[in-house]
Amino acid sequence: MTAQSHASTSVSAAHGPHDLPEVDLAHDAILLDVDGTLLDIAPTPDEVHVPDALREALARLEEKSGGCVALISGRPLQSLDRLFAPLRLPAAGCHGAELRPRTGADEAEHDATRMPDSAKAAFADVAALVPGLRVEDKGFTLAFHYRSIQDREADVLNAVAAHMAELGPDYEMLRGKAIVEVKPRHFNKGTALRGLMSYAPFAGRRPIFHGDDVTDEDVFQALPEFGGVGISVGRRIAGAEYCVESPSDIRRWLAHLAGLDGRDGA
Repeated sequence: MTAQSHASTSVSAAHGPHDLPEVDLAHDAILLDVDGTLLDIAPTPDEVHVPDALREALARLEEKSGGCVALISGRPLQSLDRLFAPLRLPAAGCHGAELRPRTGADEAEHDATRMPDSAKAAFADVAALVPGLRVEDKGFTLAFHYRSIQDREADVLNAVAAHMAELGPDYEMLRGKAIVEVKPRHFNKGTALRGLMSYAPFAGRRPIFHGDDVTDEDVFQALPEFGGVGISVGRRIAGAEYCVESPSDIRRWLAHLAGLDGRDGA
């Protein structure tokens, strides 16, 4: 099968689970974004649904791969663990600020200090300026969710951007699907990939990353450093050789890899 063109952002022909790359679970690592990739987007982050069949597939893949299944997410590790309980997979949370390279580990590596209260205070009035905006303090980053008020997107972006100058050049605005996040520049999902791949059992393996959003583009750009493979969801992203239409395609793909065909949990 030939690689897909990256020129278009629409999906004209998605791949089924049998059309995606060959995977050797003894030598590859399965890396997964969560919202919009593994899970369908919900009105709020707390309303997403994790099918039991997905948990089963992830657990089986984690065992078959010797612990080389990891989540790379903008969510904090605590949120990931709550969603996927009882699983505690290796993971990078908060766009790489938190790193847990081993299954079930209690402690996480931190590649960043928490965002100081003085920096967060600069955005204290943003929620009042845009009624219906949901503000999430992730410790390392500050997120503004506007899925329920997407008609106010311009107002949200303008309100957040107006305060960025107060933080200086070490911070950036990171846009995603109905979310904008304020974070330090020195970590992102690309640094998360590099961090995970420096630890056993990931070191020396080929990463196969699945992602869907602007926040995942740093991972796709970093994959060639490790001979990795990219699979994008919903749109073609530069650096992704393959593209599928929706999270349900990814769930079917994982079920297939786990030997659980037909149990996609969609």
